[in-house]
Amino acid sequence: MQYEIGIDEAGRGALAGPICVGAVLVPRGFDWQSIFRSITKRGVPRLRDSKQLSAQQREIVFNLIENHGSLRHSFALVSADTIDEIGISNAAREAAAIALGALGISAGRAKVLLDAGLSVSSEWEQESFVRGDENIPAIALASIVAKVSRDRFMDELAESYVQYRFEKHKGYGTAEHYSALHIHGVSPAHRKSFVHLPGLCLNEKRHSSHIQEEK
Repeated sequence: MQYEIGIDEAGRGALAGPICVGAVLVPRGFDWQSIFRSITKRGVPRLRDSKQLSAQQREIVFNLIENHGSLRHSFALVSADTIDEIGISNAAREAAAIALGALGISAGRAKVLLDAGLSVSSEWEQESFVRGDENIPAIALASIVAKVSRDRFMDELAESYVQYRFEKHKGYGTAEHYSALHIHGVSPAHRKSFVHLPGLCLNEKRHSSHIQEEK
């Protein structure tokens, strides 16, 4: 095996928007500290996943991944409608398959490392790790790709659904988001199977936007 492929997801628990899976192709023996050194003010750079970084730090790391000559990355978004249709776990696996395929590498050349709960086709040698995004460099990088890519998508989606303020909470169930749901009802951007509130109007408000699967 010449490479490792880290795979992780973002947006599993959100009430609105897609789930996103990021994938990063990493050569064996890659110096991951070279990436995290850019956001380390003192001491030895340490491995950090997307949840342990600020939005600014995630953007810095993402840009380094994007422009690094030894790394290749991809991501895939699967829409709220598809999540409602096939379930969140199946949607995550579908996104993982799309992201993995977009890397353009054959199964015999790389081992896939996944955060627990994800899997890919059996043709790939693969291993899952509990808290893999905190302990496995390739998965940590994939978690940042997934988070930044989804956040950017939600920022764009917010322009079409201004009343929900997706740019602030990225579709997660904050108090502000629940308040907007009670006032405006559920939009086409929401996962109907995730929204269960007494007295909440589930009739879709009509908007001029839609979410598509992307990669």
